[in-house]
Amino acid sequence: MKPLSTRLTEFFNIDHPILSAPMALAAGGRLASAVTRAGGLGFIGGGYGDADWLTNEFAQAGNTAVGCGFITWSLTQKPELLEQVLDRKPQALFLSFGDPKPFATAISDAGVPLICQVQSLRDACHAVDCGAKVIIAQGAEAGGHGEKRATMTIVPEVADMLARSAPDTLLVAAGGIADGRGLAASLMLGADGVLVGSRLWASEEALVHPNMLQAAIKATGDDTIRSSVMDLARLLKWPNRYTARVLKNPFTERWHDDLEGLMADQSAQAEMWGKAWQEGNVEIANTFVGEGTGMIKDVRPAADIIEEMVSQAVTCLRRFSAV
Repeated sequence: MKPLSTRLTEFFNIDHPILSAPMALAAGGRLASAVTRAGGLGFIGGGYGDADWLTNEFAQAGNTAVGCGFITWSLTQKPELLEQVLDRKPQALFLSFGDPKPFATAISDAGVPLICQVQSLRDACHAVDCGAKVIIAQGAEAGGHGEKRATMTIVPEVADMLARSAPDTLLVAAGGIADGRGLAASLMLGADGVLVGSRLWASEEALVHPNMLQAAIKATGDDTIRSSVMDLARLLKWPNRYTARVLKNPFTERWHDDLEGLMADQSAQAEMWGKAWQEGNVEIANTFVGEGTGMIKDVRPAADIIEEMVSQAVTCLRRFSAV
């Protein structure tokens, strides 16, 4: 397959302008390495911070070049994990959901590129000031946590800002990008590449319960919801500005409009939700997937997903270049 070259592929010396999202609990070393071997750049999801888990997943990646991502507000509670990962010489360090400034110097001093995922223009400007080499503009269509802006508008707005004030900073689009049409559209919006979460979440290499994969295959984008229910059910203290996109189920139907009631019975509900997560009970535990779930029709190797995505994008770009 012919490489699809952009500034992002040149920066990371990869074939295709595709990064895999460092999805907490789902993006392990096996998925990250598969994405890199397929010509993109894979990321291990450091998530909420587990030193032993990170050690194991980097071992799973072997000698393949991969990056690592953290939930920034959680990293502030376990800052020693940053040094653990930087010692692994990752291809890049990915921060999202919090202020990257406290960690930016250490990342720079280690000679590792800083990637900052943002959900607003204000945060994009701040990430540039912190020395980010790559800005990921994430739309609310994305699975998991995010905010309110849509991919179609936040990407070109950040692109214009970078063109004016930080032209060497690269831009990656995220949120609802699940096939080659999304990749082609993102390049037209001014991005240098894309971050793919949900579609690679539904790959053979991802750490996802089969029941949740099947739920995502059956669902459409209409079946998703942005909510804080899941975080309360997991006893996680996420900043109020962020909600998570998941598949609706009876648990969200019961509690989405009654967060106070959920908090009043939080301990018991958390125990039930956690047991359901382990068992893959999608009637209680939530499936973390974005609006792109409507374009997920099967579970395949990550390499096949990337090959199809790039081939479709090239076809789209060629078709409209002749107009």
